[in-house]
Amino acid sequence: MLKKTKIHICLTFCLALPVLLFAQKEIDLEKVTEAHFSNGIQILNEILSMPNDSHYPEQLAVNIDWCEESFESRNWEVKRLETSTVPLLMGQKLVPNAEKTVLFYFHMDGQSVDPKQWEQPDPFKPVLKRKNTQGKWEIIPMESLESEYDPEWRIFARSASDDKGPFAMFLTAWDAMTAQGMMPNYNVKVVLDFEEEIGSPNLASAVNQYKNDLKADMMLIMDGPRHVSNLPTLSFGARGISQFTLTTYGPRVDLHSGHYGNFAPNPALRMSELLSSMKDERGRVVIPGFYDGINLTQEEKDILSQVPDDDEDIMEKLGVGISDKVGNTYQESLQYPSLNVRGLASGSVGNEARTIVPAIAVAEIDVRLVPESDPERLFSLIRKHIEGQGYHILEEDPTDEERSKYPKLVKWEGSISYQAFRTPMDSEPGVWLNNAYLRAFGEEPIRKRISGGSLPIAPFVEALDNIPAVTVTTVNFDNNQHGPNENIRLGNYKEGIKTALAILTQPI
Repeated sequence: MLKKTKIHICLTFCLALPVLLFAQKEIDLEKVTEAHFSNGIQILNEILSMPNDSHYPEQLAVNIDWCEESFESRNWEVKRLETSTVPLLMGQKLVPNAEKTVLFYFHMDGQSVDPKQWEQPDPFKPVLKRKNTQGKWEIIPMESLESEYDPEWRIFARSASDDKGPFAMFLTAWDAMTAQGMMPNYNVKVVLDFEEEIGSPNLASAVNQYKNDLKADMMLIMDGPRHVSNLPTLSFGARGISQFTLTTYGPRVDLHSGHYGNFAPNPALRMSELLSSMKDERGRVVIPGFYDGINLTQEEKDILSQVPDDDEDIMEKLGVGISDKVGNTYQESLQYPSLNVRGLASGSVGNEARTIVPAIAVAEIDVRLVPESDPERLFSLIRKHIEGQGYHILEEDPTDEERSKYPKLVKWEGSISYQAFRTPMDSEPGVWLNNAYLRAFGEEPIRKRISGGSLPIAPFVEALDNIPAVTVTTVNFDNNQHGPNENIRLGNYKEGIKTALAILTQPI
């Protein structure tokens, strides 16, 4: 009996040996990253060379095929999570004896581009640039990296930072890890979103439909920039987003301002008055109840104060002499929902200006959400405020009867993209990631309570039983994401590979 027990113990130990060896093996993260950096550049340039405008499914199809082949070439299981438009793509690597599963999220689509605004021949042909003696970015041969390296050099292309760069970091780190004969001690799932830049319209329904496929113990989102100091950063939440469009009405058609000015109501002035009624001179929303439920404790303020911001420096970089006072600091301002006028249109300006009373004025508004703010409730408060300003709210353009009946008309078109999320810093992924960053950089990362940008993560949190989610930010803050000349700093790309490698080799 004793002999059998010894054999059983030995067998159990031997079966567990691969995991134990993993847990005890340590690698030089810097050295391994350096050895695979060149391969990482090749992956990055290849993935950036595929157009990925969210509005063109035929472009996205090419990207889906590439990602599918990339998973399969690394012996991952791959599944297309079909939606009514473009599928999500899920890759999965199951590890023997693993007790935990980590789900990584990336998005592979990009914003539209206007090639004329880019300082290179083609936004989808990545170029390497360095600053010349005049401080201007100039193109240098990509082959320069075969003999030289400067962390300040940058690769310019659409989605270089948002979000193909981080996915290329992950793939490079995976290859570097497996080349060392290593595997994580947890199962890895990766979900790729190809419609994030148009609000991920099918994500919530897809996550609910495929929640068994996506089931995991924690979720990591590799998207977004580091802190402005460019130090290693983790973000434990992101604001959600909703948006609405307002249209105010004057005469049926544009009228000559000489003949009808002082008589026909001007919709641009009405829109200006309506928008200004929503905020005070400090930038705070004055609509009753808009900030309800948000009362920062001293402990929470202490957490926010640990982020090494210099508000005066931020204002100088932004070119503004005073900031809004929604919060006492920049970090505090991110803890509240926002009401932002992102675009206005009425008549024309410059060489196109005409002496008219315009027929309509249009305002595009986005509302950034925090976990305490319900977008439906905020929309209801805003609509009630608009009605309080004497407006009759329409869902369509007004009829002649409505024009005669109501002195002030406004059309409302609203939509909700996704809610906010926030994970405690002392949660399991928070502690685990902190240890990985200590291995990689020798110091703890900057930890942000919530980031200002929005990510479609709330559907995962809700569908996957309140899964804790943390954002691993790696790219440079000045990457011009969404705009012309988007770029990624080489130093950030290399450190991003090391970050992903540290995470993949950090035991849970």
